[in-house]
Amino acid sequence: MTVPRWALASAIAAPVAMIGGWTLAAARQPSFDPVQETISALATSTATDPWIMTAGLAVTGVAHLVTAAGLRPVPRRARLLHAIGGAATLAVAVFPSDAAPQAHGIAAGIGFGALALWPALAARRGATGILRPAVTVGASVVLTGLLGWFVVELQGGGDLTGLSERAVAGAQAVWPLVVVVALRRASR
Repeated sequence: MTVPRWALASAIAAPVAMIGGWTLAAARQPSFDPVQETISALATSTATDPWIMTAGLAVTGVAHLVTAAGLRPVPRRARLLHAIGGAATLAVAVFPSDAAPQAHGIAAGIGFGALALWPALAARRGATGILRPAVTVGASVVLTGLLGWFVVELQGGGDLTGLSERAVAGAQAVWPLVVVVALRRASR
């Protein structure tokens, strides 16, 4: 079972939209500090061009949903958790942190959690390559560690809140692309 080309396109779109969104939105907001401030601050009503980060989050969420649908060699439970992460990312775009802080926080928590844990559920006993338990669980450990760093920074008002969020969000956007590319190469 191979991963379709459209899933490769969506897996590419996720990190491009996420990282490109925060890069472009921050460039349009000269006073923004990407090391200290969160990605969500770029989508608030007081941001210079909030539509840029909102669009980046929305495209990333949809891309995760599409990629999850195309990861046919991956166990269904992992694909479902990946899709939940995509839907939650889309909800983060719909509920800006200044307009709906509670909904935004819940959606972000679900999204970050689901996107950190889905790789561990992708493990296949006896698998080789990217779906080996050591690889998938290892990926979840790294993603969860990055998420933990972000939570500590966020709760403690740390000076690296923005940096830690970008590290986890970027890694979570890139991991599905790594999986898709590895599975497509293995199927050749």
